[in-house]
Amino acid sequence: MNDFLQFLAEPLAQRSLWACAFIGFTNGFVSALVVLRRSALQIGTLSCALLPGIALAVLLFGLMQMSILLGAVLAGLMVGLGSLFVSRTSRTEHDTALSVLHTTAFATGYIILIKLGLQQKVDDWLFGNIMSMTDADLWVAYATGALAMLGITALFRPLVITLFDARAAATMGIPVRAFHYGIFALIILVLVSSLQAVGAFLTLGLLVAPAATMKMLTNRTPWLFWGGGLIGGLGSILAFFLSYPLGWHLGATIIMVLGVIFLTAYLFAARKGT
Repeated sequence: MNDFLQFLAEPLAQRSLWACAFIGFTNGFVSALVVLRRSALQIGTLSCALLPGIALAVLLFGLMQMSILLGAVLAGLMVGLGSLFVSRTSRTEHDTALSVLHTTAFATGYIILIKLGLQQKVDDWLFGNIMSMTDADLWVAYATGALAMLGITALFRPLVITLFDARAAATMGIPVRAFHYGIFALIILVLVSSLQAVGAFLTLGLLVAPAATMKMLTNRTPWLFWGGGLIGGLGSILAFFLSYPLGWHLGATIIMVLGVIFLTAYLFAARKGT
């Protein structure tokens, strides 16, 4: 216990705790978009498609933080939009095209990064390491999260109408296609900003579990956003306090805690239903 209290007194621990709270809240808030859009598996696929963009950025520009982030964003957008283009111009279904493109891109990126001797960095990008986040990583995560929440709040009504009934939204003059592309781009940005925190493999849990939990407890759409944010933030804080004493990986602990909260909500909802 004394070791843990000493650890909490260190600036590194305090900034990591703040990062857990903020990233958990913003991801939980944005997770409502993923749940309402019914695109959890698609986003999970895209999270692994970020690696080739990182690999290409490192190959061309070295370990420059901004180029890595831009490379990851471009890779996610290219794989996502590329799979949509293939499905619309061939007999291949969208899910099939997305699976082929993302696995090919992931394999290519992995080979490049291993050849560059970046095994440790690959592990961080795949599974996350909040403790190793630089000031630049944190500011990108903070700015992206704040931008996402402000944008969703400002455009909440047309956004929700578009997600629930695109045809009705179009008759009301809402630019449905622009909103769909905007939602997709926003999710990709949040995905990338959380990459260093929980990694490509685990970030899907942070972008789905909070709102999925709230959906079992309430039918009110605003609570999917704000309640999801609270679950994501509080769950990440709880994981922080569990991971150090138990010696667990922090990113994995965050996703495990959110999974336990989800299962608890499921049992509560099932019991209430009976």
